[in-house]
Amino acid sequence: MMSPSDTVFGGPGSSAAKADVAHAVMFSAAAALGGFLFGYDTAVINGAVGAIRDKYDIGAGGTGLTVSLTLLGAALGAWIAGTLADRLGRIRVMQLASVMFIVGAIGSAFPFTVYDLTAWRVLGGVAVGFASVIAPAYIAEISPAAIRGRLGSMYQLAIVLGIAISQLVNYALSSTAGGARGMLAGVEAWQWMLALEAVPAALYLIMTFTIPESPRYLVARGHDDDARAIISELEGGDHDAVTHRMDEIRNSLSEHRTKTTVRELFSRKLGVAPLVWIGMALAALQQFVGINVIFYYSSTLWQAVGFGEDRSLFISVVSAMVNIVGTFVAIAVIDRIGRKPLLLIGSVGMALSLGTAAVCFHSAVVTTNDIGESVATLEGTNATVALIAANAFVFFFAFSWGPVVWVLISEMFPNRVRAAAVGIATAANWVANFLVSSTFPALADWNLSLTYGGYAVMAVVSLFVVSRFVTETRGRTLEQAG
Repeated sequence: MMSPSDTVFGGPGSSAAKADVAHAVMFSAAAALGGFLFGYDTAVINGAVGAIRDKYDIGAGGTGLTVSLTLLGAALGAWIAGTLADRLGRIRVMQLASVMFIVGAIGSAFPFTVYDLTAWRVLGGVAVGFASVIAPAYIAEISPAAIRGRLGSMYQLAIVLGIAISQLVNYALSSTAGGARGMLAGVEAWQWMLALEAVPAALYLIMTFTIPESPRYLVARGHDDDARAIISELEGGDHDAVTHRMDEIRNSLSEHRTKTTVRELFSRKLGVAPLVWIGMALAALQQFVGINVIFYYSSTLWQAVGFGEDRSLFISVVSAMVNIVGTFVAIAVIDRIGRKPLLLIGSVGMALSLGTAAVCFHSAVVTTNDIGESVATLEGTNATVALIAANAFVFFFAFSWGPVVWVLISEMFPNRVRAAAVGIATAANWVANFLVSSTFPALADWNLSLTYGGYAVMAVVSLFVVSRFVTETRGRTLEQAG
């Protein structure tokens, strides 16, 4: 009889034994909790931002800064996570991130002023940066080659689940309390929204004590017996096969024994600079297509096709569900179709759907509401088509550039520089996220149609980058892929 892991990740005839798959799935799921916290932390603030603005009487600029500085904290965390992971180990960095998530959640939920609220959010952002580097890198390093893409995609699935759960929590708390500033057990609803993140963060901390260290880190540190036991458990094979895998890892590490600096990554000394630039380009383009602002007018779009404003928080969950379904599609096919074909299909689909949305928004009437936000009004067929196009974009992104980029940048670098290089690429992702998020309101005020058209152009650029520079890594060990 087949287990659930056989059904999803391959049966007894697959290249990984059933027991090995089960352990790999469990270890990957534990690490992917960092992705859940990533999604929850970055999305939960949307339900609280209005209440924060009213409570502390800050303008649109101050509110935007309070939210967006989290992204710069994430960029900082990603920048240093690789170095810390090479020095302390993958598990220790996960544990450090989980503690920062807990402290940041509690601190931001019960601040004294908007200034320390911002500081707590930045601390949570650093934790997000840590998680966004270490989780995909760890999953890649403990996964059998035959199912590495599917296990790596679990990280993106965790992110979108975190986003969806945060939206449901926000909706439930706001509805129960009669608004984000309503009281529940003597505490305002928006504070509960932020504080509840400490629960999955505590679970994440507990789970890190149940999973093994990366065998590649252990080999680098000379803990061969521990590494051998983990490789044998996860990849199977007889003594000679495990020895061969150990030799492959050791040889890939011996090419460069000293600690890798950022300057060395971009120098000719290591010969990995082209790969680093490709990784940064992929990570940045994941944001430059506009995924984190495509929902900016989602409430207006839903209202345009007949839904009331009071249901906008709940209706936005539909797009989150589309995101989840698309990610499951990626998990099902990434190790069969490959990374590069999925990215190419996704780029074409994103370009077409974003282009369609841009054409529809050309007829939108943009006004400014009483709190300084831009509001687009669409009528008739354009509203329906724009809504469909927006969700089509989410779907194309969800089964391609969402999960595949994280998988690819975690496996495309050599062992000796992986953690540091993934950190640099992920930092580029967060900087791009900040640039897109902070410029969108002004660009939308200027010309909403051309803004979405610009994201469509970025999707076309992504098609060129993948077709020209990306090498397929499906089915190859990390030593062969890097």
